[in-house]
Amino acid sequence: MSSSKGREVRASSGAKRGKRRRLQGLAVKDGLIRHPFDLEFGVRTSGLVAGRHLATGHRHDRHVTAYYAIAPSVFRGILVRWRRCKPLKPVDEYTFVDLGAGMGRALLLASEYPFRAVLGVELNPTLARIGADNLRIWRAAGRARAPLRMFCRDAAEFEPPPGPCVAFLFNPFAGPLLRRILRNWSANFAARRAELDILYVNNEQEKVLQEQPGFQRLFQGQVRRSQADDMADRKILFNQPGGEYAAMAWEDCSIYRWVGRGESRGLSTGQPQRKTTREKA
Repeated sequence: MSSSKGREVRASSGAKRGKRRRLQGLAVKDGLIRHPFDLEFGVRTSGLVAGRHLATGHRHDRHVTAYYAIAPSVFRGILVRWRRCKPLKPVDEYTFVDLGAGMGRALLLASEYPFRAVLGVELNPTLARIGADNLRIWRAAGRARAPLRMFCRDAAEFEPPPGPCVAFLFNPFAGPLLRRILRNWSANFAARRAELDILYVNNEQEKVLQEQPGFQRLFQGQVRRSQADDMADRKILFNQPGGEYAAMAWEDCSIYRWVGRGESRGLSTGQPQRKTTREKA
């Protein structure tokens, strides 16, 4: 499906398992508490891994933020916002691409929608391998409505697939790497006006997108967690040994569309010019 040369990660075979590197933050001794999503579906997406523990030896390691999976209610909320922004193609023509996919919770959730395909890109091989196992479990249970694939490679070198794309970002990268990715995708979509939408959750690097020519912001505001997700995430984050990450009842989010260089980068003229920062999912 993708023309990228990235290595696709296959699910692990029990017979081939050897001693593998365990990331700090993915064990009970590190304060791990499983999210209800994992308990319900028998997958493994829980855990908090600080960026300093995700080193792979790659030059972009210093731009990695951390691993923590998105709350299911926030993911579904940002998809609702995207649909309200009136995608210019039918959903089943879009490929969903999660850049910095981690262990794949967003991929599993995205596959509940009729996308053309759902692709994950993750630099850390341990996270990518666990994510591939999760995709296998999800497929075997018959929950996937779209083809699922995981690639282990640098997101900055991943070539977007043909056709319309939805790029998903759960604050995976610092500004310099995000800036490079946006430049690469802008060049790739130069002749494909309005075929790229970006869903940005926990948008700490919002300024990078605002400054990138050719992108028009369609939405900016808070997407709230459900009560169950809020309780689960607070319990998980409060239990982390270092206590360095805060638990909030919402995520600050934005949605952008590639409209081509020289076009307006403000709110779409088709969207209401009103404050959305307290809008609920």
